[in-house]
Amino acid sequence: MDFFEASEFLEHEVLRPLPHARGGWELYTDPDTGRYEDEEGAFAWLFDHLIDELALAIPPAKYHDNEDRLAEHVQRSLNWKIRKQGAAWVNENGKRLSPSDYLATLEQGGFKLDGHGDLLDAAAGRVSAALRHGHTHFDEMERGHQVILAGVLAAILYHWDPHEDSMRKAAAEQGAAERRPRLRLGRA
Repeated sequence: MDFFEASEFLEHEVLRPLPHARGGWELYTDPDTGRYEDEEGAFAWLFDHLIDELALAIPPAKYHDNEDRLAEHVQRSLNWKIRKQGAAWVNENGKRLSPSDYLATLEQGGFKLDGHGDLLDAAAGRVSAALRHGHTHFDEMERGHQVILAGVLAAILYHWDPHEDSMRKAAAEQGAAERRPRLRLGRA
């Protein structure tokens, strides 16, 4: 949670690019819980849920593999004229994809079956790498890595947006199940 502690930069980079999904891109922190306050028309609940999912995730050893699977899907299924050259994705002229083109590739790749899993693993890997390099908050990241992480987070929220109601219901049911007393089986 500390890595994603409120900052205008975080909101601007992750949420502001999503006005086509929701107009409320500003987040307000609940001073008692440290979580984002759930407001109608905002991404607060989904962003809190995303942070929870990232906290539980086991970061992959090579998060670029997850990103590569997303790009490969776009290459094959959407017939985008991109290819992997060395460690970089390039366009048909051999020019490295710009950050915005790379992020568009990852977002579109997220539509593949289980694409959200690759997006989540890529984000977890990028957060883990930032922490290993001593960057304890999103604002402290090197700019290039920050832009890509923000775009991956935005893509996850974009993919989750239409499913928020069912995600809330599932989270509430899981929370209720965890609070339910467990029966002890055995001899009386």
